[in-house]
Amino acid sequence: MYLDRVSKIYGGASGEVYAVRDVTLDVRPGEFYSLLGSSGSGKTTTLRLIGGFEIPEYGQVYIGGEEVTTLPPYRRNVHTVFQSYALFPHMTVVENIAYPLQIAKVPRAEIAPQVQESLRMFRIEGLGDRRPAQLSGGQQQRVALARALISRPKVLLLDEPLSALDAKIREEVRQELRDLQRQTNLTFIYVTHDQEEALALSDRIAVMSNGRVEQVGTPKEIYDRPTSAFVARFIGKANFLQGQVLDVQADCVAVDVNGILVKAIAPHTPPAIADRVTLMIRPERIRRGHAAANQIAASVVSSTYVGQLVEFHLKTAIGNLTMTQLGDQGEPNDAELTCCWSAHDCLVLPSQP
Repeated sequence: MYLDRVSKIYGGASGEVYAVRDVTLDVRPGEFYSLLGSSGSGKTTTLRLIGGFEIPEYGQVYIGGEEVTTLPPYRRNVHTVFQSYALFPHMTVVENIAYPLQIAKVPRAEIAPQVQESLRMFRIEGLGDRRPAQLSGGQQQRVALARALISRPKVLLLDEPLSALDAKIREEVRQELRDLQRQTNLTFIYVTHDQEEALALSDRIAVMSNGRVEQVGTPKEIYDRPTSAFVARFIGKANFLQGQVLDVQADCVAVDVNGILVKAIAPHTPPAIADRVTLMIRPERIRRGHAAANQIAASVVSSTYVGQLVEFHLKTAIGNLTMTQLGDQGEPNDAELTCCWSAHDCLVLPSQP
């Protein structure tokens, strides 16, 4: 699936508004690809452009090498699972799942075994005669997925499909969804505002903001090497420091932060000497102890126990820092400690927050 510089514009009282602006995406066959962003970022509109529910003002949409920019949804080899599931309330589970095959005029003798296989695959055997109102949220979700996948589309579009489920069921269905995608090797394009969900499920993620794509990468790339302060803030927790560049070497950037030298790396765009820059350090990359690269005295302001982890809020000469460590490592004996981090874990971001 390929989007080539696609834009979608809506008219309003204040003039034209770009819901999606100049978006290019290249989704590989068999990939689990997530569109991640907050409300209004353009992720759902992008999904609707792929599905044919919206037509772009500019750009082209390709599915399986064929341009489908102006084709209606039923002419594209895609299926969509909506946030509301959109099951037919008057139909049984079996009838809902069989519906796409009936529309495709698959012989009746072939439909029944395919539906039974779907019931087995989604672990909803015994529910075939029930109607949607008689199902739990997790069961409805499985029926919606079974219906969408029974005709083996080239691309499955999922618009926040787990948002209506409670936390325990959501985690359960999330794992089933990932396992299913691997088993079928179909292309999934998944819309979510939940960063943890995107990191857990995706082969690659497109982070969106204000109708644009901020960064595309694997979960590890997005988390460890964000290309902007926006992405760094949006994905996970982070410490941010402001400073001025003193020296730039091939493998290290020296930055003055409140009169203290901090060593970092610039994986994207090397800064120039005297530039004002933003540094990012993930809380779990800071630890107690000493290191050759960066270390500083800190006062423990407070600590928060969050189950597996303990989160420490520290006051230092370069600013306030958050440090996390495993809960079984114990708390500091004193209110004063030395913390450290490697230059490799301290990033120079190419844009201001």
